[in-house]
Amino acid sequence: MYDIISIGDTTTDVFLEIDQATVNCKIKKDICQLCVDYADKIPVNKIIRLHGVGNAANSAVGASRLGLKTAIYTVVGNDIGGKEAKKNFTKEKVSSKFLKIDKTKPTNYSTVLNFDGERTIFVYHESREYKLPKFGKSKWIYFTSLAFGHKPLHKQLLNYLEKSGAKLAFNPGTFQIKEGLKVLKPILKKTEVLSVNKREAQILLKNNSSVPILLKEFYNLGVKKVVITDGPKGSYTYNGEDMYKMGIFDTPILERTGAGDAYTIAFVSALVLENNIKTAMRWGTFNASSVVQHLGAQAGLLNLDGIKKMIKNNKNIKPQKIEK
Repeated sequence: MYDIISIGDTTTDVFLEIDQATVNCKIKKDICQLCVDYADKIPVNKIIRLHGVGNAANSAVGASRLGLKTAIYTVVGNDIGGKEAKKNFTKEKVSSKFLKIDKTKPTNYSTVLNFDGERTIFVYHESREYKLPKFGKSKWIYFTSLAFGHKPLHKQLLNYLEKSGAKLAFNPGTFQIKEGLKVLKPILKKTEVLSVNKREAQILLKNNSSVPILLKEFYNLGVKKVVITDGPKGSYTYNGEDMYKMGIFDTPILERTGAGDAYTIAFVSALVLENNIKTAMRWGTFNASSVVQHLGAQAGLLNLDGIKKMIKNNKNIKPQKIEK
């Protein structure tokens, strides 16, 4: 019996630290552009490669760090990236039983530009032939970013959830959001926890309303617990009865890659360990605050002792109930 099985693509991330660029914030205060001169050569201060990352990998590693029994279904290439990804999973005590090797296509690849504490990511997903393995029993499934063409997995996943009774956490990636609400409605109806940021929520619902309205719209689609993050403004949850807002835990920021993954997997892990959603929000907030102090999505992921210490030392930092 697994606690959580993550489903999603795995990548190799290459981080480029740059400083010869101009950030243009003249359009609107909350919209910035990273601008470089066309055809110019841009100096890079540092380059770092991280293998075995991506939304699914980050969630699997994050849950494992918190003491849960985890596995991952992912497809990697028969290359250095794929081999190093498997090594990373082994090191982090994530089962690779369901890891598949694509002998014809390489492991996915992302280039991350790190500038002034923020990241801009160029993502490349190889097209894959996805087929859900025979998982056996798991308490939860964590469904996240996959390449275009993964739609056949939807029916397979729904069948597994129906037969196994596993709960579903859904953190949609770029291609899943592009599928649109009509395609995703059957998944949302079976979702125990949906986690998206505010912009993703607005795109999916085709609604630029405030977060409380977006939370209620997702709940009305069948989602049992809705989580919407809103960057420096914090996070929100709604379970049909109570709505909460949690501010961020203010820490120095080195780089923001993986903050959303860290929040969501800590939130879900708290529920797996039978905590309530207010505690889950605190776990998510503290885990994300740790990740942004490190380079990459996994270095700062907390273990269970780390989470408990943060809770103990910051008793006054907790969610506030808001009007629905």
